[in-house]
Amino acid sequence: MSLPPLSAALLTLIGAAVLVDLCLGDPRRLPHPVVGIGRVIAALEHAWNHGTAQARRRRGALLTTLVVAGTFTLAWVALALLAQVHPWLALAAELWLLATTLSIKGLADAARAVATPLAMNDLPASRGALAMIVGRDTQRLDEAELTRGAVETVAENTVDGITAPLFWALLGGAPLALAYKAVNTLDSMVGYRNPRFADFGYASAKLDDLANWLPARLTALTLWLAAWAMPGARRKGALAATWRQAPRHPSPNAGWPEAVMAQLLGVQLGGSNVYSGVVSQRAVLGVPLKEGGEPLAVRHIARAIHHMHGGWLVFLLLMALAVWLKEGLT
Repeated sequence: MSLPPLSAALLTLIGAAVLVDLCLGDPRRLPHPVVGIGRVIAALEHAWNHGTAQARRRRGALLTTLVVAGTFTLAWVALALLAQVHPWLALAAELWLLATTLSIKGLADAARAVATPLAMNDLPASRGALAMIVGRDTQRLDEAELTRGAVETVAENTVDGITAPLFWALLGGAPLALAYKAVNTLDSMVGYRNPRFADFGYASAKLDDLANWLPARLTALTLWLAAWAMPGARRKGALAATWRQAPRHPSPNAGWPEAVMAQLLGVQLGGSNVYSGVVSQRAVLGVPLKEGGEPLAVRHIARAIHHMHGGWLVFLLLMALAVWLKEGLT
């Protein structure tokens, strides 16, 4: 069975899962729970996403409930059964499950895959690498726009792929962390505001907003705190500017890590994105050139990765502090 929430034992296991992810990432040869979750979502979406708007909204809510609750229950039961065989077997399984919810190595590798060819002025290769991690059209992007796409991805996915799973893991072990990944996967597959998914994905999108609300804001804080140990970071006024700018983002959560990242790097993020030939305007976040901002360049990708690592490390320290306070009061 899963370890008690907010406990030193669970925190230790989470720390071990972080090390596993940093060393191994997501080996393609091993099965991944999120892949299975995605297949279930795709099958149910194909079967249920039809009919009136009201019917699609009801079935979408049912999809969200079944996938999230089913993921949590399956993980909890599997760990409980393994614990009956041997406690160490359940512990090993929970360690692996926790590691699958994290994307620290994968996120850094994906950003470097954009930066490496870009540094050699190989724009086609950099565009191809960026297309693997964003939904926008990349065929005509220059260095500044390629950099923007990579930095925005690092900032936003610091929450989705690192700090939010850590947050929910501390509250409920691998079952709750996997339930969060189910929420996140639902949103990435059906949580779009377009004719196909506006109704069917409504519940998934709202639940994702709720699940990320606190982790996104805590992540903005930890990115800023970690920046005090990083030379060259523009820390002064960054938190206050983030507070002002984050609500401009169309997402209630993505603006927080993106705004603070832009401030710390001294650049501007946001602007025009093109999706299947259609231009979409996003709020501009960060430091304007006329106020001393830097033009976006490939070097900012490596700096964003450094801030990402600092952010999750401080996030872990805050988790350790929460455990220490809880155990000190009991």
